[in-house]
Amino acid sequence: MQTIFPGERWEQCAAEDAGFDAAKLDTARRWLEEQSTRREDGRYRVAVVRGGRLIAEWNHGVGGEEALRLASATKSIFSSLLAVAVDEGVIPSPDARVVDFYPEMMDVPNGAGPKAGRYAFEKDRAITFRQLISNTSGYMKPGEEPGRVFNYQTYGMNILTHAIAKSYGLYNAADPEGSPGVKELIDSRIRQPIGAHWGYYLANFDLHAQARLSIFGYYEGVASSALDMARLGWLWRHWGRWRDQQLIPEAWLREATKVAPDIRRHCAEAEWVYGYGFWTNEFGRLWPNLPRDSYAASGAGRQHIWVSPDLDLVIVQSPGLYEDQRENDSGLVRLIVDAVVA
Repeated sequence: MQTIFPGERWEQCAAEDAGFDAAKLDTARRWLEEQSTRREDGRYRVAVVRGGRLIAEWNHGVGGEEALRLASATKSIFSSLLAVAVDEGVIPSPDARVVDFYPEMMDVPNGAGPKAGRYAFEKDRAITFRQLISNTSGYMKPGEEPGRVFNYQTYGMNILTHAIAKSYGLYNAADPEGSPGVKELIDSRIRQPIGAHWGYYLANFDLHAQARLSIFGYYEGVASSALDMARLGWLWRHWGRWRDQQLIPEAWLREATKVAPDIRRHCAEAEWVYGYGFWTNEFGRLWPNLPRDSYAASGAGRQHIWVSPDLDLVIVQSPGLYEDQRENDSGLVRLIVDAVVA
């Protein structure tokens, strides 16, 4: 199957010509329609890409061009950006200590964290960029030594993005809302080269007045259409290459989409589902009936970019019809994968 990349618009292709059983793919579409009638929020927006062509686009209750917040699915973009920063020499290694680039991360004394008992501990000085992106940093978590516990959190990811942005002169904790932030880097290194048109937003949890949000808050999110999410998936499927440009280092993405070493080393096998900003099926713990090479960017609001390089397949849900992304093992993604015949 010839690999192509989309121009301004995705080239469309009939299901049979892309190696699908058309009847089985229609079963997936009808499953969506049926599920939507059973839910209070039955909206869905799905895009299926194979071979660089748009095979199916199913929307109900939400416009195709509407920009929805990707929430934590943006963490996979942050992973890509970290790799770029290392590749450009701005950060010497993913194993560099974050405090050396963003010392402000330690300026969160007791009472200034997100809630009681949560603040910057002396142990947090040892946190590395790799630990932040794999959610094993233990930042502001009492009793969690860096690299020892998988604990999914937003504040550590904010420290990561602020550290990257500050390294490029783009973040000032004294003026978080006036700082350009990582969006300028995402724009120039990823969004513009792949022809996407998404936007950005800043988000904070509603915390007490003493919380030093300028240090650990201000999540920089992406708001995107489903088809622009598919562009991201297609970039990752090709290990960071877009046409003749290597936008993200291939070696990093191949490692990032497998279980992080610290998680394998220190965590129970049930937690072997996360890499560097990506959810991974390397050991079949996330989706036992789906390809082991598959991985995903996933966020609240049922935002999901699922990728299988072996199947040359990207499936976007924005939003999907599931409560937990694990349901895709028997739900929509499983139905679409079962429709692949060649």
